[in-house]
Amino acid sequence: MAPYEPEQDTTEADELSAGRRKAVRYVVPLAVAGVAAATIGLVPALATSGDPDLPEITAQELIEKIAASDTEQLSGTVKISTDLGLPSFGSGMTGGFTPGAGGGGDDEGGKGGKGAADPSAKLMELASGTHTLRIAADGPDKQKLSVLDDAAEYSLIHNGDDVWAYDSASNEAYHSKDGGGHADKKGDKGGKDLPKELPATPKEFAEQALKAAEKSSTSVKVDGSAQVAGRDAYRLVLKPKDSGSTVGQITVAVDEKTGTPLKFTLSPAGGGSAVVDAGFTKVDFGKPSASTFDFKPPKGTKVTEEGDGSKKPGHRGGDFEGEGPEGLNVIGEGWTSIAELKLPGGQGLPTSAAGSDEVPQEAAKFLDSLGDKVNGDFGSGTVFKTRLINALVTDDGKVYVGAVTKDALVKAANAAQ
Repeated sequence: MAPYEPEQDTTEADELSAGRRKAVRYVVPLAVAGVAAATIGLVPALATSGDPDLPEITAQELIEKIAASDTEQLSGTVKISTDLGLPSFGSGMTGGFTPGAGGGGDDEGGKGGKGAADPSAKLMELASGTHTLRIAADGPDKQKLSVLDDAAEYSLIHNGDDVWAYDSASNEAYHSKDGGGHADKKGDKGGKDLPKELPATPKEFAEQALKAAEKSSTSVKVDGSAQVAGRDAYRLVLKPKDSGSTVGQITVAVDEKTGTPLKFTLSPAGGGSAVVDAGFTKVDFGKPSASTFDFKPPKGTKVTEEGDGSKKPGHRGGDFEGEGPEGLNVIGEGWTSIAELKLPGGQGLPTSAAGSDEVPQEAAKFLDSLGDKVNGDFGSGTVFKTRLINALVTDDGKVYVGAVTKDALVKAANAAQ
């Protein structure tokens, strides 16, 4: 019989919360560089099957098992895809919005961008569609992540002081010393200057889920078992009790022997297919070969060194310098937290009735078609929706965004007046 444990309310389980905090701190770092996006989704045919007969375990014991896991060495294949209900962010679309994407438009020496191998440009593509990743880790100083396409491969390699990114399609590479940052007195070389917010493994997704659940009312239970990539696993299920969240439930398949998350699934409150599901199809907990983390640019490769350009990592050169959102404020906590910020210029997005030189009326009409007009004590604005993340842009230039419903965004905007 598969293990089952009645749900527990985190508002009444201090020991469970303490175990969760330990689990949050446990990470096998993969030096993943990308843009902030926690939206990697459904894989219809992951290697998940069966209902193995495992010893019963409580939710608290399972979370503590994750926290106590000492897995630092592994290799395998992860299959991920996204089902946000948005157009695909393939290389053609991404190239128009990310620095140096596509390799065309860099000045000599990489100024104004970091070329086609720029991690923040390439890994943005993981936010849409279906992808296969090959990963390997050998402690905190050696990790490798490769994105496999039909006719090309993009790899991100961290080996000691060096971080390399290589795009075989364009034969371009990006290189950073000291892990993308500067080693501190404790020897930390974890890539401080490289954006790493884009999760790529079930472990990284699980860490974010546990962190999000820590300060909210959440039901947590062990709900049966599964087999992932040929390994027996427990199913840990988290459900938000707060009304207004677009998250229905999160399921983490935890390896019975090692405590390592093998699969992560986020189901939306609105039903339908999962928005987030990332899982191993193959996994090996042995020590990867040292040569796995060796990299030397092939002959003729265009190499961009970190610091060649005058802009900070992740910033596009040109007129957009310093034009990002301002005054970030977080309203609430946990599943229903909402980020409040201001658009530059103190005004909202252009409407079809008021195009501008920067945004033609045709483009403004397109923006109108993507959102729902709303009104409230805050005034008026437009809500842009996906299957998970929704955003309210007010006409006076404020933005409210979170994994919450349209009504929750309007309520937050009204309360902020």
